[in-house]
Amino acid sequence: MSTRRTLTITALSLAATLVAASGCSRSTGTTESKATSSTTAATGDPHTAVVTITSEKCVADRSEYPAGPITFKVSNRDATGITEFELLDGDRIIGEKENLPPGFSGTLSLNLNPGSYELYCPGATTPRVALTITGTASTSAATDSGALLRQGAKDYAGYIDSQIGFLTVATRELSVTLKGTDLAKAQAAYARARPYYERIEPVAESFQDLDPKIDARADDVPVASLTGFHRIEYGLFSVKKLAGLSVFGDGLVSNIAKLQSLAKGLTYQPAELANGAVGLLDEVSKSKVTGEEERYSHIDLLDFQANVEGSQQAFANLKPGLAKIDPALAQTISSAFSSLDALLDKQRDARQPSGFRLYTSLNTTEVTALARAVQTVAEPLSRVAGKVVAA
Repeated sequence: MSTRRTLTITALSLAATLVAASGCSRSTGTTESKATSSTTAATGDPHTAVVTITSEKCVADRSEYPAGPITFKVSNRDATGITEFELLDGDRIIGEKENLPPGFSGTLSLNLNPGSYELYCPGATTPRVALTITGTASTSAATDSGALLRQGAKDYAGYIDSQIGFLTVATRELSVTLKGTDLAKAQAAYARARPYYERIEPVAESFQDLDPKIDARADDVPVASLTGFHRIEYGLFSVKKLAGLSVFGDGLVSNIAKLQSLAKGLTYQPAELANGAVGLLDEVSKSKVTGEEERYSHIDLLDFQANVEGSQQAFANLKPGLAKIDPALAQTISSAFSSLDALLDKQRDARQPSGFRLYTSLNTTEVTALARAVQTVAEPLSRVAGKVVAA
């Protein structure tokens, strides 16, 4: 892909905002701290949602809130297999909190318009819980397809910024563990960092000199020449030693900082989102569903899910405009994504640091089913760029 400031993207998952705010009159900010009884102090405030994560589900202190600014105070009570909370608007993540193991809490602030939303805690017995925002929208939204598509592209830029922000934090944490003595802790930190890169992989790949330093695999260059994620993966999961890995951790942090600087302020066209969404599924078919991406750690399903999330987010940002141009196609793609999500959810395993079964535990039938589900999404998705290119 081109390295120009407006580039052709092969992009990822949902319009989250945390480190950076996404559009649609939504702004977010977050903090994290150890969970305390203060998370329940504002239960009576209609502009504060107190959310508790359990292994069964994540639930707020009420099912309805008035439109406008809302602060979500999220705490994980005892769900060892769940570390993430998301707020969904249809197919889109409009806000999320990461790194919430049992006993930890965090806050997320959003300005919400009236409508139906979902609290989403991946890995819970009931992962989605309905949430209703009542009242009247403060501003009238654009209704023509072109304006909706352009707004979606703007929102997607905010999502990319937020994911790179998460990636920056996660790689710093990984780097710290590589200077320690706890191999299992470093392996878990590696798994935590990977999804953020996979969600923004097409953007990173557009910087052709930088991406190989971050994510080249043994297929691309000899192991001895690797410098980024997969050199660290090799040391952690094949050699199973921390010795000598700190230099690669420091290098990864430096290169992610460069990526953040280069990506900041990028703008995208609707057709770029469409092409990027397809490209992310191509990434899944090329290396994730084959087990080639994470050949030492075997956490390929985590990367698989992150690529799918990114593709789904790019599509979700186009869906309001596409629904006016070709509602049947929009619905077909949404249904196919839902089926793929359901199939992936069956592969979750809270006992694994990645949250998913190791690739080596899958049988041929399961791999074939996943590959077919990806193609079922990719085929109709490949028609979207032609529908939105003139927006």
